Amino acid sequence: MTWAADEFATVDLGDKRLNSRLVKLAEQLGAKPTASIPAACGGWGDTAAAYRMLDNERCDWREIIEAHGRCTVQRMTGLAVALCLHDTTELDFNGQTIQGLGPLSYEAQRGMYLHPTYAVSTDREPLGVLDAWMWAREPRDAAGGRGGLCESTRWIESYERLAERAADLPETRLVQVGDRESDILALMQRASALGWPVDLLVRSQHNRRLPNGALLWDEVHASVPLGEIEFTMGARAGRRARVVRQELRLKRVAVDHDATGAIEMTCLVASEVGAPVGEKPVCWRLLTNRHAPTLEQARELIEWYRARWEIEMFFHVLKTGCRVEALQLASLPRIERALTLFMVVSWRIARLMRLGRTCPDLPASLMFELDEITAAYVLTKKPPPAAPPSLNDMVRRVAMLGGFLARKGDGEPGVKTIWIGLQRVVDFAAGVRFMRESTASASCV
Repeated sequence: MTWAADEFATVDLGDKRLNSRLVKLAEQLGAKPTASIPAACGGWGDTAAAYRMLDNERCDWREIIEAHGRCTVQRMTGLAVALCLHDTTELDFNGQTIQGLGPLSYEAQRGMYLHPTYAVSTDREPLGVLDAWMWAREPRDAAGGRGGLCESTRWIESYERLAERAADLPETRLVQVGDRESDILALMQRASALGWPVDLLVRSQHNRRLPNGALLWDEVHASVPLGEIEFTMGARAGRRARVVRQELRLKRVAVDHDATGAIEMTCLVASEVGAPVGEKPVCWRLLTNRHAPTLEQARELIEWYRARWEIEMFFHVLKTGCRVEALQLASLPRIERALTLFMVVSWRIARLMRLGRTCPDLPASLMFELDEITAAYVLTKKPPPAAPPSLNDMVRRVAMLGGFLARKGDGEPGVKTIWIGLQRVVDFAAGVRFMRESTASASCV
């Protein structure tokens, strides 16, 4: 079975032909993630079938993401902790004639918003997409108001859906991780009312007034430091990788109090000390329901928050690698169906990169077909090995076909070289299969 057949083995779109078409289209998009849908399909027949599927109302994107979500839950099973990362990204379709779009940050922009729940392990292994919100804003009225559902609801509903998932993962503690936008009192109130089936870890945005009259951040800053931690912050656009040393302070506080009692949270402040000249000190203020009385437990919370970068990488693959903002589809429902498939493709590319780094000795056959392994070696001018190679070796060979130089000091490849190399590998593997099948057919005549 191919990776797509495995991932969508339980999908039910009400028609076996639709199920099969979904699997085939996912394989085609995964093979050529940077290509347009016609280029990925390779011929008019498959292209027409793909567009019919994306236009079919029975093809419910929620069922597609749920099938992938069931596989994601399987990958989460057995983990002590799974991090469920949340964030929102804009998809800019300005200039395209797509029905159902709405304004973005600027009222004149046209597009939509995507808010997924992206699960990763504490070692940052991408596990899959559990859930997603997709919506287009309504335009502002003459008074400047905007209709439609309150957008902050997505954080609360996403938590509620995670709470339902938690029942299927009794041995795994789920942690919902979000940036400043998720610092919402209503979210904490809902989580508390449900009995905290999922932990919260959010970056504090509001310097709240506490019951004693003090301000939240001032209260924590006035406490005795718990200790210091040190880690290497990876390179970002326009910024080199560097070592960061932070001093940690934390305090248990009541952020709300009503007839049902106080909602107690731990506020952790991590302030950089000794930042290089010209560099902005790295300071994070985090809120969580978890207790963290020791330095090691506080360090763990910082590492979990740092893992939030994985959803930024996921968006990078989705928008830059899969080029979803270039989709030429006529309506919002078609875009939603296509986006769901591309989210799964983006997860797979990010997973290949991360597993190649963190689990280098895994056999490549877990993620690649035999013909793809053969193709990677032939294209890099090496004889295919007798035994399945390691995943790390295979990922590096794929990346070399996308421009990765693989020199001693080059480190591990990134997602861009992997997604470019994958296209060459899959094309070559398709040729290998065609030649084999043609030879077999000729010998039977």
